[in-house]
Amino acid sequence: MPVRSSSLWTTDRIEAATPAQTVASAPEAVDVVVVGAGLTGLTTAVLLARAGKRVTVVEARHIGAGATGNTTGKTTLLQGSKLARVAAKHSTSVLQAYVTGNREGRDWLLRHCADHGLTAQREDDHAYAQTDQGLPMARRVLDACRSAGLDAEWIDSADVPFPLAGGVRLRDQAQIDPIPFLDSLVVELENHGGTVLQGVRATAVSGTGPLRVELRLTHAAGDDTRKGHFFVDTDRCVVATGTPILDRGGFFARLKAQRSYCMAFDVPGDITRSMYISVDSPTRSVRYAPSAEGEKLIVGGAGHPVGRGGDEAAALGELARWAAVHYPGAVETHRWSAQDYHPSAELPYVGPLLPRTDRIFVATGFDKWGMTNGVAAALALSARMLGGRMDWAHAFDSWSSHDLAGLTTAVKDNVEVGINLAKGCLAPAVSRPAAPPDGGGVVSGPLWKPHATCVVDGARRTVSAVCPHLGGIVSWNNVDRAWECPLHGSRFAPDGSLLEGPATKGLSPIDQASNGAEGDTDASGELARKTGRPGGDLP
Repeated sequence: MPVRSSSLWTTDRIEAATPAQTVASAPEAVDVVVVGAGLTGLTTAVLLARAGKRVTVVEARHIGAGATGNTTGKTTLLQGSKLARVAAKHSTSVLQAYVTGNREGRDWLLRHCADHGLTAQREDDHAYAQTDQGLPMARRVLDACRSAGLDAEWIDSADVPFPLAGGVRLRDQAQIDPIPFLDSLVVELENHGGTVLQGVRATAVSGTGPLRVELRLTHAAGDDTRKGHFFVDTDRCVVATGTPILDRGGFFARLKAQRSYCMAFDVPGDITRSMYISVDSPTRSVRYAPSAEGEKLIVGGAGHPVGRGGDEAAALGELARWAAVHYPGAVETHRWSAQDYHPSAELPYVGPLLPRTDRIFVATGFDKWGMTNGVAAALALSARMLGGRMDWAHAFDSWSSHDLAGLTTAVKDNVEVGINLAKGCLAPAVSRPAAPPDGGGVVSGPLWKPHATCVVDGARRTVSAVCPHLGGIVSWNNVDRAWECPLHGSRFAPDGSLLEGPATKGLSPIDQASNGAEGDTDASGELARKTGRPGGDLP
């Protein structure tokens, strides 16, 4: 059986854009527009709709197309080395507030699953060291857990087939299949009178009150794209798109885009029951998952900054060999990838897009732990919009003095952005790369007009190599078969169609690029599923 190039959760799922006639009949004015139909966006929408707000959710591709549909589904407060990293930069009270928000997010999610007949496996979670060199970090994780009031315990060994020098166990955490959870949110939202529009991309938000959200049908092309533009007026807008598509606020400079990979295996004999993630490199993440084909083993790792992965196929091959060594006879059935964003100060950004405003909100920087952070963000945002209060929400503020703790990291990350911009511009001009093989891609051409050429399944395509966001030069990901911008993580299908932002348009076709025109293409659902595999290391 061939390996399926989609997540275990989304395989065989039929996705389609909202029919044009349904889009045409959607409300022209609502109380809240939510951009992004992942866990954060849909949970926020449901909470607001329950309170009587008129809500429209717009999704450029399809429900769960981004991080939520490609997550490992771990719903845990332990979160690998995350708590130790938060504790290293912030006070104990901030750490406790962060954990409290995640606890409320986890508990809300699990209550929703129980109320809607959705399955969740309650399992222990482990943050472990693979070698003695990783033990100091594991000890810091234990200290952070205790400071945060978590009943974690140290373990010297565990019944697992892979190397474990010691680590931390937190009992009674959870793991889920995220897609039924999203589906239940959509049903509830629509039952409360809300609307979900798939295949509709938000490209701009203007005004001060009411706001005007500019939308575009992503499955349209050429002249039809211009005809597919329309607007929705709203009192408030929530941008829940992984990284904000609006550059106001400069969140693209406060986040580092990370991509990582997962594989699902059929394993003969016993399968590891609890959840595990290493705190030292290379990252190794393990969980099991029930499926229609029997229980699967999910192994994650091979993470890298987006657009800077080098030979992604080699890293993924190393991950596959690790699974084969420690689970003899394992047969790979699925492989996929996801994208998430690491905040410079380790805390998420949840709140106003700009300081002292209360119209446009963002939720980002979940650093691979979105199953709890995403729901916490929805709770905090909905409470703020409805006049309530979450005492722990200060740890999630989008504008806070907490961010000063990440200033050094932010400066370092943005220096790397500048270096990668310069390297991307110069490399095509000083090298003469060979024609790409099938499955490969190269950037070539003069400094003022670099071209990105790839060959996928025998089809050769050439587009502009310049990312339309801030002018980065894209590079080829030879696992996902997609173009990636090393500056801020925008990704594009082989034909230049946009997969995920902060860009809001695709790479220019080369005939348009030669005339100085800007492209305005987007990935259709079909193309994204076949060639782009949407989405650091998955937890």
